[in-house]
Amino acid sequence: MELQQDPTLLWFIGLYALLMIGIGVFMSKKVSGTEDFVLAGKSLGPFVLMGTLLATWTGSGSISGGETSMAFSYGIIPSFMLMVPTLFGIIMLYIVAPKIRAFGKYTVSGILEAKYGKSARNIASVIIILAYVGIVSYQMKGFGFILNLTTGMTVETGTMIGAGLIIFLAMIGGLRSVSQTDALSGFLMVGGLLITVPTIFIIAGGWGEIVQNVPESHMSNTGGLSTIQLLGYLLPSLFLLLGDQNMYQRLASSKSDQSSKKAQIGWLIAMIVISPAISLIAFASRSLFPGIDPGMALMATTTVMPVAIGGILLAAAASFIITTGNSYLLSAATNLTYDIYRNYINPKASDEKQLRITKGFIVLLGILAFVIITYFPSVLAVQMYAYTVYGAGITPAVLAVFFWKRVTAAGGISSMLAGVTSTLVWEVVLQKPFDLNSVVIAVPVAILFLIIVTLSTERHSSDLSKSA
Repeated sequence: MELQQDPTLLWFIGLYALLMIGIGVFMSKKVSGTEDFVLAGKSLGPFVLMGTLLATWTGSGSISGGETSMAFSYGIIPSFMLMVPTLFGIIMLYIVAPKIRAFGKYTVSGILEAKYGKSARNIASVIIILAYVGIVSYQMKGFGFILNLTTGMTVETGTMIGAGLIIFLAMIGGLRSVSQTDALSGFLMVGGLLITVPTIFIIAGGWGEIVQNVPESHMSNTGGLSTIQLLGYLLPSLFLLLGDQNMYQRLASSKSDQSSKKAQIGWLIAMIVISPAISLIAFASRSLFPGIDPGMALMATTTVMPVAIGGILLAAAASFIITTGNSYLLSAATNLTYDIYRNYINPKASDEKQLRITKGFIVLLGILAFVIITYFPSVLAVQMYAYTVYGAGITPAVLAVFFWKRVTAAGGISSMLAGVTSTLVWEVVLQKPFDLNSVVIAVPVAILFLIIVTLSTERHSSDLSKSA
């Protein structure tokens, strides 16, 4: 089937953008200080919290990479498998959430400092900013891609519009406004996907017709990938989610532990609906549009559906991309303010000053994200890189804070350094040997350093105490 762009779909994007800006401006008037801006005054109920968890996690990584690219490039079963790490990660966060709230920190770096010292906080801040700016950048590019594919707007123009919306919505009201737009976007996406799945299957001629039009390997368990290559796609999202500062901040912003638990159960159920729906739509797209870019598989379907349904899906996808982008941008700016500016530049800064500085950092990091996206060949490439930098550099060390009392400062810090270094060497210096994503190397290296260095330094400390 020939792909035909439909400029009328821009109306749906325009209406969505106006609605988000209106909500952002309205909620910004309720921001009274930095805790309001960063943690929404710890006032989020289960409904809004569920929506913001859902919308923050499912962005361009799923719409233009993740399940979409996997279903198109390797088949339906590998794409379904991408749901498993997310569900496992949500269950783990459900267990850890009360501990996260008990720490009462604005950033993951603050949690790490409490266990490992100031050096750990500094290293973590750099890792988080490095990873989160990458995540924000591919949200911007993903927005540009979907506007180009569906409406004919150039990728460059669409990316600039996406960057502007992401930066503005993050800056105008922080989490106080972002959480509200996230919640609306989350439920819009669930509805859009539920409508789209049966519609696109009818247009594609049904399951039998779709299967006949895809490569035979697309119906196998691994889609032609080796087991270790498949793990290279499954593990990054798991290790990002388990230590994701964005999720930690949202859980810390809930009204109570009970609200947090209800929200996470709702998030789990929503992901069981959303993730397979994205996979099925992209798989049908593989049958209809075999020659398109894999990352555009989901969005291509908007051009062959009735305008109303296609427009709803387009607006829903755009909403997820924008909300994920502004959430990660806000989180990265928070690190710059609380871990660097307040600690080293102006420790006596007033609350009002910190709020202004955070907004300034949002703009600066947003511009940086817009600049660096030009250096990555695809959304999936930068997604895997950013996830692994964070997942290997932060997650083993932060999980040890909650689950391994014996872990030492040396063990935590060495794990963080080893995780990031091995990721950069594998991705940048060695250029991904054997076509393996760096997660299969970097995460085991980070965990080994955590264990070995902890045991050796723990033993050393014990020997010193005995000799004394």
